[in-house]
Amino acid sequence: MQFPIFKTKVKGLTKTFNLNNPKERRKYFELKAGEELKKLRAYFQKGNTFIAYLLGKKNSGKGTYAKMFAEIIDPERIEHFSIGDMIRGVDEELKDKKKKKELISFLEKNYRGRFSIEELASLLKKRSTSTPLLPTELILTLVKREIGQKKKKALFIDGFPRDLDQINFALFFRDLIGYRDDPDVFVLINVPEKVIGERMKHRRVCPFCQTSGNLKLAPTSKIGYDLKKKEFYLICDNPRCQGARLQPKEGDEKGTEPIKARLMKDEKLIQQTAALYGIPKIFLRNSVPQSLVRTYVDDYEITPEYYYQWDGKKVQIKERPWIFSDDSGTPSYSLLAATVVLSLIKQMVKALDL
Repeated sequence: MQFPIFKTKVKGLTKTFNLNNPKERRKYFELKAGEELKKLRAYFQKGNTFIAYLLGKKNSGKGTYAKMFAEIIDPERIEHFSIGDMIRGVDEELKDKKKKKELISFLEKNYRGRFSIEELASLLKKRSTSTPLLPTELILTLVKREIGQKKKKALFIDGFPRDLDQINFALFFRDLIGYRDDPDVFVLINVPEKVIGERMKHRRVCPFCQTSGNLKLAPTSKIGYDLKKKEFYLICDNPRCQGARLQPKEGDEKGTEPIKARLMKDEKLIQQTAALYGIPKIFLRNSVPQSLVRTYVDDYEITPEYYYQWDGKKVQIKERPWIFSDDSGTPSYSLLAATVVLSLIKQMVKALDL
């Protein structure tokens, strides 16, 4: 399916920004979306919230976009809610006798579905990335518990729906979890497979704070060079990690090949959702064709490719344009996260009819 190209370029505006710098990024949003930011902040100050379902392929940037949206508008009233993180939290609860007992007690009082409580406990215990998805009724029950423990906030739901049969549940999700008066919206994200592959192959993660970077697309502020291995590496920016070296994740070097089936399933899910009626939809596009890029975006909004040189004493950080073929074979540029979030901000104002 074709995603519309969102224009962020403002005629006559020559100011540039470093979108990797939080302070510069804030100025960028204020300049290019000042009116929309005022409307959204006023919306939250009145106590309003919403439910947004993030649908995109694996590693499409769902969490990054949601967190940046919250960062610029109102971090106290907006939350990125990951179903995967919630389930992993349940995994840890099952290892603690007291917490496990409390979880089972909650399920006994609130779960409705085709599995017994004993079967649910077994499914949770045996769960792995290779096993089928957990029953939708169980996920809804766990989400209800999680939300019940928090203050009411605008939620970006990441990881639901995850399967075609969950789409219909999503249409009534806000009612099922007690957000009856909240507007809801689907946020559909399009990222070319080539971009996802490069994000995976060059991803690096701090072994201590779990902060991630990308050797090719999003380096940290400090780069090291291993003389023995003759390779460059990222150094964590978190001072608490005392210069820790970011490490590749096992399997990332294979790129998208091991998750091809998952990506195809995600694409089908996005297509099915886009065809639904009765719920607003926001379309976020990560790439722009090379032939249109100068018309639609500014140079500093484009993702560069970083490369490095060792001069015998220190690492020289270089950058150059990164052009790749998108899923249709069109030479394209990828957009920085802030550029995509600018589109999200402007479309959200329309979706909420502000």
